[in-house]
Amino acid sequence: MTPAQAWYAVAILTIANVSGFVDRQILSLLVEPIKRDLRVTDTQVSLLMGLGFVVFYSLLGLPIGRWVDRGHRPRIVALGAAVWSVMTMVTGTARSYGHLFLARIGVGAGEATLGPAAVSIIADQFPRNRLGVAMSTYMMGTFLGSGVAYALGAYVVGRVDKPGLVLLPLIGAVYPWQLVFFFVGLPGLVVALLALTMREPRVAHPRVAHPGGAHSQSPPAHETAHASFSEVMEYLRANARTVGALSLGFACSASVNYGVGAWLATFLIRTHAWTAQEAGTLQGVLTFMIGPLGVMLGGRLTDAWAKRGHTDASLRVGMLGALGMLIFAGLYPLMPSSMVAAAMLVPVNIFAAMPWGAANAAIAEAMPERMRGQGSAMYQLVVNLLSGALGPTAVALLTDHVFRDPLALRYSLALSSVVGMTLAIALLAWARPAFRTTVQRLRDGE
Repeated sequence: MTPAQAWYAVAILTIANVSGFVDRQILSLLVEPIKRDLRVTDTQVSLLMGLGFVVFYSLLGLPIGRWVDRGHRPRIVALGAAVWSVMTMVTGTARSYGHLFLARIGVGAGEATLGPAAVSIIADQFPRNRLGVAMSTYMMGTFLGSGVAYALGAYVVGRVDKPGLVLLPLIGAVYPWQLVFFFVGLPGLVVALLALTMREPRVAHPRVAHPGGAHSQSPPAHETAHASFSEVMEYLRANARTVGALSLGFACSASVNYGVGAWLATFLIRTHAWTAQEAGTLQGVLTFMIGPLGVMLGGRLTDAWAKRGHTDASLRVGMLGALGMLIFAGLYPLMPSSMVAAAMLVPVNIFAAMPWGAANAAIAEAMPERMRGQGSAMYQLVVNLLSGALGPTAVALLTDHVFRDPLALRYSLALSSVVGMTLAIALLAWARPAFRTTVQRLRDGE
């Protein structure tokens, strides 16, 4: 693979990540119309944003990770993009909360292909001292996609947030807000086609001569070198503190991010009387413009510290991001002025984005090459199950059952941010010595 081919793959994977996060995040701008038309609670909506999506997203990642370690990764990405796009459009046909819940499970199932495949493809093509920037470029898609979802949602919701039904050809009557899912689902089919233009970095062994002059094709390297599930589990047991504390630490960080992303617009609407369009526009602009700066800053810090000999550079970046979030995400909901709260969201977005290229680089470094697909899937299982289940839902549970007041959402956001980021810092600090040992052992083996 040439450098141009490697960066082309990163570009396609980033575009895929944008598409996936648009489809994933658009729901957060539709909280109020969903509650009105389907007559559900904050907690039920949070399950659509969290648990309903991440259960299949996380659990399917395990067999998909094994598939990634032995299969044709660009085709896996293409299939996943097609599935999550179709299921997003199916969301637009939901007639009940249960139907909507099942459609979100389908979106999660499609998106489960992208993370393990992307981490595996990128890690195969870049040296360690450039891995942070490469992973961060891919992770820019998270923030670009979320930003597009928020901004697009703000624009569209103002035009479709109305009672009644709309009649669509072949589909029938849908709520006006469901039209959004058709708008954001269709582009993913183009992403699926683009994914097929990536090259598979794995190279097959050349033909070999057998005694007597016969020739045959040796099995591709990925068919002979892939690790069995039992081997992966044995490796994870031997490196439990490294992978476990790393995964749990980034999961706590992600939980806070998911909670803020899911409820920020609703917070601005309830606490500061903003309109959905105003809240979505602010969230979209900040996520789209500031988030990529944060994630690239994290990637550059990771590579700079790695060049200085810090084996645990990626974990240092994760801790720095968590510390910044503990301070700023803990304070902005409590500000009496909406303008001050909005200004504080700039550093919130920088620190929220900072760790995620580093996080992918960390798990890639901590796993042997032939286990990266499955290792990444295990990491994402922990991160996504915990963050998806706890992030939006923890905020909602605090609001519904602790403070028992929808206007107390600000206190729920502040409390969950402080607790979550404190745990993230503690876990990543605990992981550092074991991580250094694991990475050095792998390097010595090479």
